[in-house]
Amino acid sequence: MAVLLGVLSSALWGGADFLGGLLTRRRPSAVVVLWSQIAGFIGLLGIGLWRADWAAWAQVLPIGLATGVCAWVALLCFYTALATGTMGIVAPVTSIGVVVPVAYGLATGDRPSASQSAGIALAVIGIVLASGPEVRGRTGWRPLLLALVAAAGFGAALTLLSIGSQTDVIATLGVERVATTGLSLVLLLGGAVLRHRPWRAEIAISPRDMSWCVGIGAADVGANVLFGVATTVGLLPVVSVASSLYPVATVLLAAVILKERLARVEIFGVALSLLGVALIAGG
Repeated sequence: MAVLLGVLSSALWGGADFLGGLLTRRRPSAVVVLWSQIAGFIGLLGIGLWRADWAAWAQVLPIGLATGVCAWVALLCFYTALATGTMGIVAPVTSIGVVVPVAYGLATGDRPSASQSAGIALAVIGIVLASGPEVRGRTGWRPLLLALVAAAGFGAALTLLSIGSQTDVIATLGVERVATTGLSLVLLLGGAVLRHRPWRAEIAISPRDMSWCVGIGAADVGANVLFGVATTVGLLPVVSVASSLYPVATVLLAAVILKERLARVEIFGVALSLLGVALIAGG
């Protein structure tokens, strides 16, 4: 069950990244992050009002805020790295962030079986290859540094989310969204002040683009919930790798919907990732 939940979360994260990648072609990434985070938070707040378990929100406040800060820094660094570097180099570097929750799980006593360990290794290699690494591409040190920070941030956010989920998944995510939304607003409104622009112009978005942000936010929240639940019923190293297959999902969506041709290394990476998941699921 844990592996299935992890794979489903990967599919949702991959879909969110696919939609986000298309939307950021015509809207600033900071605006997309802001409104998608707000959309996700509204959904989580609705669930919170229905459950009325506010004691859990207070209990996970520190871990939720820390998760939000890590996720926000990772997103900011990731988008900046993509804007200033080569995607074929930045994406694979960022995808190695999965080693953070894997290492944490192993350090805290999780012991996958031999076949699961082999599957984890194959899946991680496959994820990097499926991201389409450009071995001949050139990029400066700054995008690479930003990609490494993003990898660490995403990995730390997943690790912290897994810890908070042991108490309450929804509450942890709700507090996380408060942090990411607040930080995004500070960034955008601060930029408006520095550039002497009306603040409404900085965060304005059309109804059509807002509908995309709602879709991105819903997919992202769904993925996070599935991941959080999976960590409560399975080993963190196993769940983390199964949940980190989102580059594979994004690549496949681009191939099917946008008719983008996959490079041989990407096809090999997808196959390797699926083989790794099969070994993990077989246990």
